[in-house]
Amino acid sequence: MAGDSRIFMNQDMEIDVTPREQKKIPKQARDDVPIATDRTRLLVAENKKPRQRYMEKTGKCNVHHGNVQETYRYLSDLFTTLVDLKWRFNLLVFTMVYTITWLFFGFIWWLIAYIRGDLDHVEDEDWIPCVDNLSGFVSAFLFSIETETTIGYGHRVITEKCPEGIILLLVQAILGSIVNAFMVGCMFVKISQPKKRAETLMFSNNAVISIRDEKLCLMFRVGDLRNSHIVEASIRAKMIKSKQTKEGEFIPLNQTDINVGFDTGDDRLFLVSPLIISHEINEKSPFWEMSRARLEKEEFEIVVILEGMVEATGMTCQARSSYMDTEVLWGHRFTPVLTLEKDFYEVDYNSFHSTYETNTPSCCAKELAESFKEGRLLSHLSTTNLLNGEETEEAEEEKEQQEGMEKDDNRNEGLEAIELNGNNGTAGGMKESLFLKH
Repeated sequence: MAGDSRIFMNQDMEIDVTPREQKKIPKQARDDVPIATDRTRLLVAENKKPRQRYMEKTGKCNVHHGNVQETYRYLSDLFTTLVDLKWRFNLLVFTMVYTITWLFFGFIWWLIAYIRGDLDHVEDEDWIPCVDNLSGFVSAFLFSIETETTIGYGHRVITEKCPEGIILLLVQAILGSIVNAFMVGCMFVKISQPKKRAETLMFSNNAVISIRDEKLCLMFRVGDLRNSHIVEASIRAKMIKSKQTKEGEFIPLNQTDINVGFDTGDDRLFLVSPLIISHEINEKSPFWEMSRARLEKEEFEIVVILEGMVEATGMTCQARSSYMDTEVLWGHRFTPVLTLEKDFYEVDYNSFHSTYETNTPSCCAKELAESFKEGRLLSHLSTTNLLNGEETEEAEEEKEQQEGMEKDDNRNEGLEAIELNGNNGTAGGMKESLFLKH
């Protein structure tokens, strides 16, 4: 069976091509038969019209929302809106909120002093103002800052003869606490967002398709550069491709799930060293009827999403990347990056994105499965016929031996009968002679 499958794969490989420069490949790959590679895929990729990516390699989605008329929805979730703002706008809002608050309450303090006539009796020692040493708008603004930030320099203080000032002081203290809680909380969430943690999560530049356990598999590699691990890491993948239904409906950028081990639990990762994520191309796979030639003509994008909790903060982190159809290499495998050193394992990230070519049939997974099935059936039938033939020969030999033994038995019985008859005849003659004598 193994010999038949190897012959089948060798027949599907194209021969009339120009060999590329050999890369550093592992020992197990160097033992294989040298492969002549083709450049048709590269030529087709160069002639393809450039397409817009649905998602960048960095994980940024190239989707912009236009003609949004219900903008009030953003204000209904103001906290999330502020967190999602860019840093420069976030700092601007942070500064403006505090400045406007101080100016607003400073104006109220100045207005109270103006209405009470405190500004006209600044130098009158017998006059009891609402706020001591408040002589204008600037001093009112400074008093507002001291009140809200609870600095209290002791030069400007509120007096007991001003009930409206006492009420305003309570309102400013409460409102200032709310503003502090809102803005400081917003800044804390903004700072502690684990987006930068995704910068140390790596995806291979290319995805590959090759044979693994006699089945075509789509594979890509992920790795973590930090020593602090991602807890409860899981990965999933989707195929982005426009389709048309049987009724004629066109669905742009349709999303199809790609099984990377959900049913077996292989999608839950222990990401200590780089791992190769494998998708078995079976009947439920969108690549089931996609051959090498068809892959060069298809237009699709594979989006991969890695999620987990940051060990240091416990916050959920998500890293994303994508592979265009031109970034899927048929007949390649990833170069091993893990080596055993003294008392530890070492990961060589220089080879993280490296691949090497391997024997891979150019047919689709469906045809490959049928050929393997037929090969096993022929092997089974030939083995069965051989066993049946040996059993028939043994049965014929046993039959011939039994017939020979029966013939020998019959022959022995005949000889015994002849001898018995001969003895009887001799005895009869003797009796007859005796009778005549008498």
